[in-house]
Amino acid sequence: MTPTEAAPPPSLRLHDVALAAVEEICAEAAAGSSSPEDQFLRHAAASVRADGRSLNQALDACLRAPAPADERLVWLGGQLRLARVEILAVALAAAVEDNPLFGRVIAHVQAPLGGSRPTLGLPVSALDRVAPTSGHVLPTILNGPAVRSGLLAVLNDTAPLTERPVMVPSPLCLAMAGYDSVWPGTSIGNVDSPAIPLPDAVRAEARQHASALEGDSHRALALRSGSPAEGRSVAMSIAAALSRRPAFIETEKVAGFGPWLLMRGLLPVFCLELAPGERRKLPPLPGYNGPVLVVCGPDGSIEMPTASVANWTLPIPTQADRRALWLAALDGGRQGGTPKDSHAIELADQLSADHRHGTGRIAHLGRLARHQAALAGRSTIDRSDVLAAAWTGEGGGLDALAEPLRATVSDAALVASAPLRADLEALMLRCRAREDLADGLGASASTRYRPGVRALFTGPSGTGKTLAAGWIATRLGLPLYRVDLAAVTSKYIGETEKNLSQLLARAEQSEVILLFDEADSLFGKRTEINDANDRFANAQTNYLLQRLENYDGLVVLTSNSQARFDEAFAYAHETHADHTRKGNGVPYIGHLMGVASIVIDDGGSEDEAIAALLHDAPEDRGGRERLEDIRRRFGDGVAKIVEDCTDSWTMPKAPWKERKEKYAAHARTLGPASLRVSAADKVHNAYAILRDLRNVGDKVWERFNANADEIVAYYRSLVRSYREAGGGRLVDELDRIVRAIEREMGY
Repeated sequence: MTPTEAAPPPSLRLHDVALAAVEEICAEAAAGSSSPEDQFLRHAAASVRADGRSLNQALDACLRAPAPADERLVWLGGQLRLARVEILAVALAAAVEDNPLFGRVIAHVQAPLGGSRPTLGLPVSALDRVAPTSGHVLPTILNGPAVRSGLLAVLNDTAPLTERPVMVPSPLCLAMAGYDSVWPGTSIGNVDSPAIPLPDAVRAEARQHASALEGDSHRALALRSGSPAEGRSVAMSIAAALSRRPAFIETEKVAGFGPWLLMRGLLPVFCLELAPGERRKLPPLPGYNGPVLVVCGPDGSIEMPTASVANWTLPIPTQADRRALWLAALDGGRQGGTPKDSHAIELADQLSADHRHGTGRIAHLGRLARHQAALAGRSTIDRSDVLAAAWTGEGGGLDALAEPLRATVSDAALVASAPLRADLEALMLRCRAREDLADGLGASASTRYRPGVRALFTGPSGTGKTLAAGWIATRLGLPLYRVDLAAVTSKYIGETEKNLSQLLARAEQSEVILLFDEADSLFGKRTEINDANDRFANAQTNYLLQRLENYDGLVVLTSNSQARFDEAFAYAHETHADHTRKGNGVPYIGHLMGVASIVIDDGGSEDEAIAALLHDAPEDRGGRERLEDIRRRFGDGVAKIVEDCTDSWTMPKAPWKERKEKYAAHARTLGPASLRVSAADKVHNAYAILRDLRNVGDKVWERFNANADEIVAYYRSLVRSYREAGGGRLVDELDRIVRAIEREMGY
């Protein structure tokens, strides 16, 4: 069809008004022209001016009672507060993308520049006649919300301004026409896999979060889970409660997303993988002022320039919820239905009682177990199908970072003495009862209790430590993975911690046993700190130790050593068995392990490493009597360091400020060994403050008996005292951390 053959639209469109304005500036030059393009322009202008209407009157009519095809653009103009000239420019640019005839006309009008997309010079020349602005048209368009939001994209930034083409991105053209379209790196809804069933409690909390998000613009919520599928399903539940659809975004190139989200009624959901300590700023979405969701793992922090970001860590379902989820998984994912056969009900009862799988993991295992049953020619799923399916990690996160140890270890294969077998049986019972172990022990014990289990197997090589771990895994019906530190280690700064974070988060969701073979290497001296690379390498070990403090799963560590250090570790663990860190309730042994690791990384001796494990024992558990017990067991050298690290010998302790001032003065007199351990303790504590300050803000100070300024002043005084005592690399590191805390506080 030629331009002259094109029939006018049944109702007046915005792009017709824009074409009429273009025809007006071309009328004199095109007078008498019989070209198809000029005839098309004259035809469009005539239809707009029918019944004696002026262009302004025609535009008023289009905005007051838009044609069905223009309704979304007019509505969007109101949402973005577009100027009239911007609406016409968008209508003209979108018409070119939709109809090739418009492109031919625009190219004809702009000759000899060429190009079928309108340049900025065209609206400057033509549209001001029909939609006059309070200023010049060019800055109105360039600085207006159409360009800021990405609704109108300006191309070729090397050309003169008036010769730069403008376009409406194709997803926005389709959105204005009422159709879905996706940008690169996005998807609408859960197109890759079906949504997984969620526990009733999670769906109820999702509705509560939706209500909170709906009542406040620029509000963001981070959904933290080791299972990406679970996080996406919760995001879908929140979106449904908001009467929207989720748009999952895995790109930072978000120009034009604001208008797209508005027109298609979408809820933006950023899908991120964050490393420990990483701070990620979400890209702004100009034009969109609604709620934002983020699906991510347990580590890292998220910031938005115009919003506060709340966090929701998705919980491991209760046993009752797990039973309902298993019933749905065994019935093909149909939540609320009950499988017809009693075997499926019995299996759901067993699996929910024996395993603490996450929501996403249960759905994943259900799909794989049905496949296993089909391969065996069975229509029903049995426990062996679930156990076989358990070896497949969701998203490949486990297999990529840890080695599966698939061998089944029978009772006959484990040759052990009666006392050792009794210890292993007790450990197995501890693992089975870990969810309910604190029930009935009171509010204090329940609050501090963590269901994670960490076991240390010691003995010379070849005595069956790995075999014993395999036996426990077989008896519990859990996969066993040996962590390959070489596989998770990366030469890129921060990537090792990200790999470990993904491994541990997914292991928690999947309920597997992680085996850290030769764990004594974690405490051994890795490298001298000669440059920044050495410092970051040692920080990776420190992160692993800190992350194990609050790990929710099952971990077995093996060691060939049975020397004084192992005795000191057991002594510290027993001494601080019910002791937790302030503010987060994680086992205190993690702090002691972290300090010992820092001491060893700094080249500390065995005495110094042992003292690092025991440095808080007299202060928190027994005073001078505890110190003398340490002296009898581990010698005068260890006792001297522990004594130098202690600032209180009695309970209740003296007032905080009094104790800290005395210790800062005492720190000036420390010898090299005591200085190393004391500084390592303060490095670990200060880093924990910095990390939590970045994650939870000023709430971190609520756990102390002093205010923020007093605490920072204390650490600053310690840096000065340590330098008087001799200084060193750990003192420099403490100084850097304190400076970072001061920056976070705005000093």
